[in-house]
Amino acid sequence: MEDFFQHQEGSITICDKEGKIVYMNEKSIATFGNLLHQNIFACHPPHAQEKIRLLLTEGIPNTYTIEKKGLKKLIYQTPWRNSQGEIMGLIEYSFVIPFDMPHYVRQ
Repeated sequence: MEDFFQHQEGSITICDKEGKIVYMNEKSIATFGNLLHQNIFACHPPHAQEKIRLLLTEGIPNTYTIEKKGLKKLIYQTPWRNSQGEIMGLIEYSFVIPFDMPHYVRQ
């Protein structure tokens, strides 16, 4: 089966519940280098490590924006679960977004 995430514009990084990186698409590798099988906690400062642990234990998502190297990015981190609902790890999506991105309210 084709890996539909491999050629996406956004960066997709997935770790297991111990923090071991188990998947990176091409954009993620281009952005961060090949970190497969390394621990995601080694890539983050202490305050971010605490947040990741919270996401993995509470099963909640985390969304924020950053500005880095002149680009604004949307970061969306969310736990992934098996078919029984057990948290198995964390998925991080990172997409470049416009600084003046429109916002619409739909009914």
